[in-house]
Amino acid sequence: MNSRALKQIFKDTDYVHASGTPEEKRTAEYLAERCEQLGVHAHLEAFPVPMSSIEEAHVYADGREIPAKALFCCGSGDIEGELYYMPSQDRVSIAGAKDKIVLLDTLGIGRFAYQDLMKAGALGILFRYGELHNGNRDVDERDLRAAVVGEERKVLCAMLHASTAVELVKNKARRVRIVIRQNEYEGQSHNVIAELPGKSDEWIALSAHYDSTALSHGAYDNMSGCAGLLGVMDALRKKELNYGLRFIFCGSEERGLLGSKAYVASHEAELEKTVLNINLDMIGTVMGKFISCVSAEEKLAGYISYMGAELGFPVSAKTGVYSSDSTPFADKGVPALSFARMAGGSVAPIHCRYDLMNVLSMEQLGADIAFITEFTRRMAMAAVCPVDREIPENVKKELDEYLFRKRKA
Repeated sequence: MNSRALKQIFKDTDYVHASGTPEEKRTAEYLAERCEQLGVHAHLEAFPVPMSSIEEAHVYADGREIPAKALFCCGSGDIEGELYYMPSQDRVSIAGAKDKIVLLDTLGIGRFAYQDLMKAGALGILFRYGELHNGNRDVDERDLRAAVVGEERKVLCAMLHASTAVELVKNKARRVRIVIRQNEYEGQSHNVIAELPGKSDEWIALSAHYDSTALSHGAYDNMSGCAGLLGVMDALRKKELNYGLRFIFCGSEERGLLGSKAYVASHEAELEKTVLNINLDMIGTVMGKFISCVSAEEKLAGYISYMGAELGFPVSAKTGVYSSDSTPFADKGVPALSFARMAGGSVAPIHCRYDLMNVLSMEQLGADIAFITEFTRRMAMAAVCPVDREIPENVKKELDEYLFRKRKA
């Protein structure tokens, strides 16, 4: 796939396409159409996602309304209580949250911290976003995720810009009131599935997510990964492969890997025939370091490093858990890895309105795709998949922590 064809993909998807929206489905249909143009049949698989529309949201501090943005799916209601600034989430701090509205120094919260706050009797939660000396008040839409709430109750949650949060603490605000009215409902997201057959009845699954956050056009995160899948598909569609290739363009990754979780749940019976998952999440930037995070045996990380040296393509590979769609595969026992070019927010920001095509280099994207294609070709043409179907204990431990089954030590 040449630079002109790659560039067209980004031009055609140059709009916000967040989880569960008509624009996300439009993008799914576009990707399916691109597969069909390559002669590869594709279909959409729907799965449910929690959605909501905010009807009103207000936060008052000592009777004065302050700028705030409600979290989606945190419920509706009207609560009031003493403000409790909690810069740390240790046990001593959490113990002081009873009957208070907690102001956290973060833009999110993990499952165990949330459960601890609920058990302590917190009434509601305020989060901080942005920078004190940066007037930009952009913040991507956030939701109170079911994976965080678990079996606990929901409480009203809202986000405050850093400048507002600092003023509250500085002026020793005493009472806070949160009023939120929202309509919560079940929406739909989609995975796009396409296949290249092989001689064997076993598969290599290749994945990349196509949804963006609420402000972002998602060129880097992660239409670049989807362009990578299309590039691999184009390069290998006429090859005779031993292992088949299943391409999965995942929806709703930005909402907590919902698309890949839905895929492994609905295709669980087939996972025994899936020998490897290769996930692409953010490649092709003008600047940045190419990495691979391997949720499989350490030998695979070594193989990727050796292959990079052989081809003159610098790559940093290590074992661990990557926060993307490779994780649900690894959690089901499928050896998995993610490829990414990590550029950093100063040159390639994500989850904001600056994630646009101009942070990418079509030349670098082509080079990244060529390396990923060669790795995929070697795996797909192997007489026997060289990767052991065993997830190391240290990776299992990271999976348990990442998926909130165990607290971090």
